[in-house]
Amino acid sequence: MKTLDLVIDQRRRDLGGFEVGRVLPYPQRRMVGPFIFFDHLGPETFPPGIAKSVDVRPHPHIGLSTVTYLFDGEIMHRDSVGSEAPIRPGEVNWMVAGRGITHSERFEKARAQGDAVHGIQSWVALPARDEETDPEFAHYGRNDLPTFEDGGVWMRLIAGEAFGVKSPVKTHSPLFYLHWALAAGATAKVPDAYAERAAYVVSGKLDAAGQSFGPGQMLVFAKGADAVLSATVPTIVMALGGESVGERHIDWNFVSSSPERIAQAKADWRAGRMKLPDFDNGEFIPLPATAPPPPTPPL
Repeated sequence: MKTLDLVIDQRRRDLGGFEVGRVLPYPQRRMVGPFIFFDHLGPETFPPGIAKSVDVRPHPHIGLSTVTYLFDGEIMHRDSVGSEAPIRPGEVNWMVAGRGITHSERFEKARAQGDAVHGIQSWVALPARDEETDPEFAHYGRNDLPTFEDGGVWMRLIAGEAFGVKSPVKTHSPLFYLHWALAAGATAKVPDAYAERAAYVVSGKLDAAGQSFGPGQMLVFAKGADAVLSATVPTIVMALGGESVGERHIDWNFVSSSPERIAQAKADWRAGRMKLPDFDNGEFIPLPATAPPPPTPPL
C-alpha cells in the first residue's frame, strides 16, 4: 500500500505588506477532510507604526468556520456578532460563518509596539445541514486545550478528537487538528481513525514514507496508510483531517455546496446587505470585479 497520495508545496502570495504560503485549496487536492483552506502566515516581523493598510479590513464569509492559530504574535479579531478578541499563541479563535458573518483582523499590537507574527489560518467547510446555521464566535485559551508530552513529542489538540482525547472546541463534523513539536529523533503517528489526513511541516525537517520533507510542505496520506513522521531536527508540524463533507464550491471568501448560494452571497455583499463588524470603523473590502481563484485569504 502506498503511504502518500500527494505532497503539496506552499505557494507564496503577497497580500500587501506581508506574505503567506498558500497550501489549500490546491488544483489536485481541493480539500483534506472538511479543511478547504490553509495558509501559513510568516514568520513576519512588523516594526512599530506599520501602515493600517496591512490590516485585513472587514470582509464576509458563508458556509464555513475560520480557525486562527498563532505560534507568535497577536491579531485583533472583530466581527458582526459583536465579538472583539485578540488571538495569541496557543489560543484558538473559531468563527462559524454559517448563513453569513463579517469580520476584520488587525495588527494593532504590532502597530503600537512592533511584533513578530507567525501562524496558520484555515477554513473548515460546514456539512450541508449546517451551512445556513446561525453565525457565532468562540475564543479558547491555551489552557482550555488538551496537551500531551512524552518521548520528545509535545502535542496540543486544537480541535476534534485524536488519541482518545477530545478538544472542547465546538465543531460540526468528525475531524482532528493538532500542533506537534517534535524533538530531533522523535517519532509521531498521524491519527488513523479518519479517511483523509495530512501533515504540514511548519519548521524543521522530518522523514516519512522513505522521503525527507521540510518547511512549507503538506503531506497528504493515503486512506488507511501507516502515517509515521520521524523528526531529524526539532520540528513543528500541524496535522489535520477528518471525514469528507462532500464537494464544495469556493469563490473569494465564500464556500458552499451550491453555486447559486455563493452568487446570492456576492450580491448581498455588493448591495451592502451584510452587517459589518461591531466595534470597528465601517471599513470593508469591496467584492472584486472578478473574484480570482484561489480566494483572497482573510486572517
